[in-house]
Amino acid sequence: MEGLSRPSLSFFLGLDLSVRCKRSIAAMANGKDVIVSFGEMLIDFVPTVSGVSLAEAPGFIKAPGGAPANVAIAVARLGGLAAFVGKLGDDEFGRMLAGILRSNGVDDAGVLFDTGARTALAFVTLRDDGEREFMFYRNPSADMLLTEGELNLDVIKSAAVFHYGSISLITEPCRSAHLKAMEVARKAGALLSYDPNLRLPLWPSAEYAREQIMSIWDRADIVKVSDVELEFLTGTDSVEDKVVLTLWRPEFKLLLVTLGEKGCKYYTKNFKGSLNGFAVKTVDTTGAGDAFVGALLRKIVNDQSVLQNEEKLKEALKFANACGAITTTKKGAIPALPNEAEVLKLLKGI
Repeated sequence: MEGLSRPSLSFFLGLDLSVRCKRSIAAMANGKDVIVSFGEMLIDFVPTVSGVSLAEAPGFIKAPGGAPANVAIAVARLGGLAAFVGKLGDDEFGRMLAGILRSNGVDDAGVLFDTGARTALAFVTLRDDGEREFMFYRNPSADMLLTEGELNLDVIKSAAVFHYGSISLITEPCRSAHLKAMEVARKAGALLSYDPNLRLPLWPSAEYAREQIMSIWDRADIVKVSDVELEFLTGTDSVEDKVVLTLWRPEFKLLLVTLGEKGCKYYTKNFKGSLNGFAVKTVDTTGAGDAFVGALLRKIVNDQSVLQNEEKLKEALKFANACGAITTTKKGAIPALPNEAEVLKLLKGI
């Protein structure tokens, strides 16, 4: 990142660098409304044209991403308090990504740098319908090498919501660090939010992926799965309630299934239902689910009665659906995440 002026970096990444991370973790913890994301942050290389293979792509756009980091920045873009815990390579990409967190108002006190491994890279092919296929470079990447002893426990304990995925469960030592972080967050009183974010090419086998994803299933309060993940975990392509409810656990406060442009389905102990999505011109679906999650968690930390009141939940999910839809209209994840003004504009235009 050295040598790039802020205007140049802003132009290159499409980011609003006027946002600053002004609040310390201690200050955040006083309000106890911080959303802490744990896991991977990486660079997505997205083809300049859609509907081609990686080999056929004439060029690529460099876009910051990684599901947990996307969620943290989605929260901050919407005016919430967010922090990220993870490990990056001590390289130019890693330093750039840490800078992007800070520039978007995300506290990076939980970020470490590994001198022996690189920042993860992913090449993402875009089909004509905007859906994606991935090729990852992690052999190993720095995020996989995070250890329990390196965790910033103060950051984790500050969380009102602790959010994570499943990629950090693939290998040690990151798996143990993940489990420790969940334990610390739970003991500190955080709600646990889980989005499996299935990326099968990263796992040794589909069976191992399913086993590990489900190994922490019962510990979450809020779980979000896509329709593709629902099919993977249940073995059927149906999104009927009876299928979804095989994934329900008594410990859950909220179970969500996202259905792309068709919206989402929601389940709580006392009510269930569905909401339509928004029709937009889809360019790239990368980060849409993360935008949805970030927006919803932002609403929940603002008012936890959202989890008990169906009308409030429906309003929050409508907002989250709009965030997800807007994110699909641009290439890349983080550069496409909306601010509140963009979301309200879409909602008013219905």
